Amino acid sequence: MPKSRIRKKKSDSYAPPERQATKIDMRAGRRWVAPLMLAMFVIGLAWIVVFYVTQGDLPVEALGNWNIVVGFGFIAVGFVVSTQWK
Repeated sequence: MPKSRIRKKKSDSYAPPERQATKIDMRAGRRWVAPLMLAMFVIGLAWIVVFYVTQGDLPVEALGNWNIVVGFGFIAVGFVVSTQWK
């Protein structure tokens, strides 16, 4: 049976390059996200509640049942804005 090759050991002087830690500043930027997100949720919910309480007369009578879609639209915008929150 043939003899297997002998592996050469790497020298012990090798050291991996040092990495510098990057600091992420979580306080800066995007302070507008949480208030805007909550505002969209509240506006959408209020729109739907006002529509039901006034039996379709408010907020916009001409839209009819589409007022529900508008309310859910505000809520959907709130969810889209929430993806920007860090």
